[in-house]
Amino acid sequence: MDELQQTCNQAHMYADLKTTWSLLMTTLKTAWATLVVLTLAAPAFAGHHGNKMDVVDTAAAAGTFETLIAAAKAAGLVDALKGDGPLTVFAPTDEAFGALPAGTIKTLLMPENKDQLATVLKYHVVAGDLGSSALADGARLETLAGIDAVISETEAGFNIENARIVKTDIDVSNGVIHVIDRVILPPTQMSRADAADAIRAAIDRGVPMFNHGNAQGTVAIYKSVSKKLMREGSLTAEERARLEVGLMEAGNANDASASAWKLRYALDDVSDSLHGNGQMQSSRQMSR
Repeated sequence: MDELQQTCNQAHMYADLKTTWSLLMTTLKTAWATLVVLTLAAPAFAGHHGNKMDVVDTAAAAGTFETLIAAAKAAGLVDALKGDGPLTVFAPTDEAFGALPAGTIKTLLMPENKDQLATVLKYHVVAGDLGSSALADGARLETLAGIDAVISETEAGFNIENARIVKTDIDVSNGVIHVIDRVILPPTQMSRADAADAIRAAIDRGVPMFNHGNAQGTVAIYKSVSKKLMREGSLTAEERARLEVGLMEAGNANDASASAWKLRYALDDVSDSLHGNGQMQSSRQMSR
């Protein structure tokens, strides 16, 4: 009888062990399946936060920026993009490059167009680590091309020039990457002589309007040329800053007449600088 009881007990123990093993294997299989799903669902850039790579290596690992990397190599900018930084890169995807007019990429990659290609790529790069919190409607970012790129806010999010920012804050060892859906091309730059001529033409149009009582028309002309110069003129940082101050003071002025004069002062100062090898007359500015 005791032997029978012992045999039954052993049978129960075996059954319990078998059940426990089965449950354990089921749990492990479920955990593994979950891990696989999470791994496959992770974005291409995942994993770089713990073991960060630089801009170039991160873009290469993503697999969707091959044209950008090829262009950086052709322009001789790879070392700069792998440097210490920090840099903020607005990175166009291969699809974005593909949307350019036929032949554009081929032309830019030609050795004789190396400088032009470098300017285009530098227009996508800003010094410093600018996360999405720095993106604001109307913000002007000074790119490494020396040309400002403007941020605008839309219902779908933020744009930089004509490109939508589709992914932000990809953290890399030497800065941050924001992905954009189009290649942004810098505007044609005015020579300093052309910039001086543009100021002269604006004043020649604005003064008669002002003298005939149309101060608002004068303000519109002065504002337009100021913004155009800031965007397209080959100005120094000090000259750009002077125009920014003029626009700000004009916006804060009590009436159109005062606004016109604030803008005129700024345009006169920049004109003097353009004709004087970039030397701003700060003493005259302070007296106004």
